[in-house]
Amino acid sequence: MRKILLILFALLFVLALSAMAFDSMGKSATVKGWIVDDKCAAKGANAGAEACTKKCLAAGAKMVVVEDGDQKVLQVENPDALKGHEGHHVAVTGTVNGDSIKVDTVKMM
Repeated sequence: MRKILLILFALLFVLALSAMAFDSMGKSATVKGWIVDDKCAAKGANAGAEACTKKCLAAGAKMVVVEDGDQKVLQVENPDALKGHEGHHVAVTGTVNGDSIKVDTVKMM
């Protein structure tokens, strides 16, 4: 009987941990940062890099958001939502999942 109870408690503990992990995934958040290409990333996260960002994106680079502060790079899942904001400092609201973001709205800073 003790073994069964121990196994049940262990199983409940594992399920609770996995539920907490899945709960924090895919939450809507607002991220402030720069819209740049993945080749330059944090190096291009400044006001003087707009032309370079547009050139690299036109050449096939992927669009990313470099967060202010910690310089974390988030891949943009739907880059069409950020058309016209290449090289700009913005506040992006969307669903963050690991190292990527699916953009809902964007606001110039």
